[in-house]
Amino acid sequence: MRWAQAALSRRSLLLGGGAATIGATTICSSKTVAQEGHGNHVIAAEAQSAAAAPTHQSAHGAMITVGTVDNERNGFDPTRLLTDWHTGTLTDLPDGRKLRTFEITAEDKEIEIAPGVMFPAWTYNGRVPGPALRATEGERLRIVFRNYGSHPHSMHFHGIHSARMDGVPGAGVIAPGDEFVYEFDAKPFGCHLYHCHSLPLARHLHKGMYGLFVIDPDPERHPDHVNVAKSRLYGSPENAEWQEIAMIMNAFDTNFDGENEFYACNTIAHCYAKEPIRIEKGRPVRIYLVNVTEFDPINSFHLHGNFFDYFDQGTTLTPTLRMVDLIMQCQAQRGILEFTYRNHEAGHYMFHAHQSEFTELGWMGMFDVVETLS
Repeated sequence: MRWAQAALSRRSLLLGGGAATIGATTICSSKTVAQEGHGNHVIAAEAQSAAAAPTHQSAHGAMITVGTVDNERNGFDPTRLLTDWHTGTLTDLPDGRKLRTFEITAEDKEIEIAPGVMFPAWTYNGRVPGPALRATEGERLRIVFRNYGSHPHSMHFHGIHSARMDGVPGAGVIAPGDEFVYEFDAKPFGCHLYHCHSLPLARHLHKGMYGLFVIDPDPERHPDHVNVAKSRLYGSPENAEWQEIAMIMNAFDTNFDGENEFYACNTIAHCYAKEPIRIEKGRPVRIYLVNVTEFDPINSFHLHGNFFDYFDQGTTLTPTLRMVDLIMQCQAQRGILEFTYRNHEAGHYMFHAHQSEFTELGWMGMFDVVETLS
């Protein structure tokens, strides 16, 4: 089967038109190293008529993976990842400031990224993406990092810190079995990320070593925009009015030829097409969006039937773009999207990358807009 595996590419799979699940089925049958020992649970989507698919899935021509991913075996559920903020442990420092401590481990773990398709990941805390860390501007952060993996790893944080805490070779890259403590102040506020900065960098990123890193603004530091700052401050009454969602756009090269076979948001192909994200129409939505796709120069986010305000990097309290329905991000670029369905009718509203290839290979989902959440 090696000749067939070598001949396959994501682009050649698209030539026949039955993109997403043809790709999944063919890749499964070719039994890459990542999938040896696992059965093929995928049925070709072209054999399933649009009429047999749920209405929200047939909206995209039923070009979708078939079957279910074992979230319990993976150890994470993409629906829960949307709101699973890790706030660490908070203690008081002698100077009156707060110390927020996180504990993170690196470990090797095989995960299922599409029905029947296994991938040999390198993870933070056993999941891809890693835990979504959340802190408040001005706090002291302490991240205790332990490497239980088989390769040297680190945590490089996009933010402001000393060179000693940069997570690059000579400053926080540690061997298997070692421990390192990163410590720095939480600044600037915004939507950031962390990732491994060991070499080769592309391999460590592609294998799954990345996560969201959000620093909320301290309202007292922003008197000119205090209400906006309060709305972003996790745990505040103003923040509770928002429906906040953590999304990381990623992709996977399952046969290691430098081209991705699957695209996703929060790792599992088509997960939010099969299980749409429930949204209450009367409450505003805020998405913390990060792109960590390897092997493609850009990724994108397009919202159907609506427009949003965009805060590039999340480091401002006023939008950098107003009333747009599409943004592009290069790798490591991120931002905050804000919108509402208040004046919409209830129903399923699609979102996806506007590279059609990415959409058909897994990066597409739905918002299930309802009157009230039950």
